[in-house]
Amino acid sequence: MTGFDLTKLLAERGGERYELHMRHLNHQLPRMLRTIGFDKVYERAEGAYFYDAEGNDYLDMLAGFGVMGVGRHHPVVREALHDVLDAQLADLTRFDCQPLPGLLAEKLLSYAPELDRVFFGNSGTEAVETALKFARCATGRPRVLYCAHAFHGLTAGSLSVNGEDGFREGFAPLLPDTSVPLGDLEALERQLRKKDVAALVVEPVQGKGVHAAPPGYLRTARELLHRYGALLIVDEVQTGLGRTGDFFAYQHEKDVEPDLVCVAKSLSGGYVPVGATLGKEWIFKRVYSSMDRVLVHSASFGANAQAMAAGLATLAVMDDERLTENARRTGDLLRTRLAALVDTYELLHEVRGRGLMIGIEFGRPRSLKLRSRWTMLQAARKGLFAQMVVVPLLQKHRILTQVSGDHLEVIKLIPPLVIGEAEVDRFVSAFTQVMEDAHNGGLMWDFGRTLVRQAVANR
Repeated sequence: MTGFDLTKLLAERGGERYELHMRHLNHQLPRMLRTIGFDKVYERAEGAYFYDAEGNDYLDMLAGFGVMGVGRHHPVVREALHDVLDAQLADLTRFDCQPLPGLLAEKLLSYAPELDRVFFGNSGTEAVETALKFARCATGRPRVLYCAHAFHGLTAGSLSVNGEDGFREGFAPLLPDTSVPLGDLEALERQLRKKDVAALVVEPVQGKGVHAAPPGYLRTARELLHRYGALLIVDEVQTGLGRTGDFFAYQHEKDVEPDLVCVAKSLSGGYVPVGATLGKEWIFKRVYSSMDRVLVHSASFGANAQAMAAGLATLAVMDDERLTENARRTGDLLRTRLAALVDTYELLHEVRGRGLMIGIEFGRPRSLKLRSRWTMLQAARKGLFAQMVVVPLLQKHRILTQVSGDHLEVIKLIPPLVIGEAEVDRFVSAFTQVMEDAHNGGLMWDFGRTLVRQAVANR
């Protein structure tokens, strides 16, 4: 036995968490959290809730950017991880074939019968990197198309198909890939005519802004791509595993058959990072074309036993608790109740989304008094009003949410798929109170002035 005691270490130094981050990690994170009043100390978490030292609960409508699909610390996933550790498997020998990766691949493919094989990595961006490499190898072409405002990850290849300039700035040169507008089939075909396109990578519902692909777009895009010898890559890192009310979001539309599908986030069960790229048999055989190329694409920690056990347990929970159906039912209820507020509050522009992936967009009000305040915020930095809503939701109502993207007046809701009517009631009640405060000139506008000063100072 060593002298390491994790419980003791956390008890002794857990209170230094923000100072440790400031000194040794991303120093802007604690600065940002303190500026907006998000520097909370959460002691534990369970299901869709965090708890502080006083026992106050905080409703999680963010799910760790979608990672906590089955809720935090689900007992089935916890037990599976205890079991796999206790089994002391001969893991990651690199020269054998353990059963857990095959079992998880088999289970994943049962939800997508048009696909044949799986590569396991460690994250969403790695799943996208895999798809980009496989598409280039399978087609022999260099260029990948992506949609404006897309988000596919932050490693170099994934960043090359990231539609947000703010993430790309400072990291050039990137791969020579090309953006097309989401839903614009004519723009897609213009690029395909150049005969150098390997694939189009697309989110069925974009995380930034929560914009769904138009009806029929994915199906027609695939037909165009195949006509010109290119592939369809569907990024389901955030939308997959039940998030939108279908197991995969592309299944919302009939007769869509992707060539490659990227999965991650919820597959971890909230514990062990795991990413997966599902694809057609012929693509995998083109990549792994001989025994000499058996390791031409691999990941040192890919398919490790803990990740595979977490994935299998997560899928069992989703089936047993019918979480995909719950996401559809609860998401419809939440979206309907929020949409009913649009006519009441002039700052509320639109509520959209699918399943438990919902965007709440704010817009320019009609009345002069509100319009002057709105204009003040917009002049300082677009997106400040949405941040003004997020802050009182946490500080006054103990509900954690996020602004959907930089310079966007949109809040995105991606809660754990385990929430129900009680959580819908709590969120809608709190959101209504925040909207009342915004329209009545309450305290949130004082905080708005703080945000304006911060935005100006950072220019």
